[in-house]
Amino acid sequence: MIFDPAPYIGDREADLAMASLFGGFPPAFYEAYDLAFPLEKEGLEDRRVVYQLYHVMNHYAMFGGSYLQQARNSCERILRM
Repeated sequence: MIFDPAPYIGDREADLAMASLFGGFPPAFYEAYDLAFPLEKEGLEDRRVVYQLYHVMNHYAMFGGSYLQQARNSCERILRM
């Protein structure tokens, strides 16, 4: 039995965005996921940036460093959408 201590009910793209934020999974994972549960491709990369921004900002608040530039880059990209 597997117990998830932090269940989430929301957009599955948020989970995938978080999974890809720090390295992600092998390409085969995403290919298999897309075969089983296809994602809307239009705007997918833009939505991923939006979903990741909260986590990048949170990491900046906790750890500082290069996360600030990553957050700035994400904000600039979002403003261009």
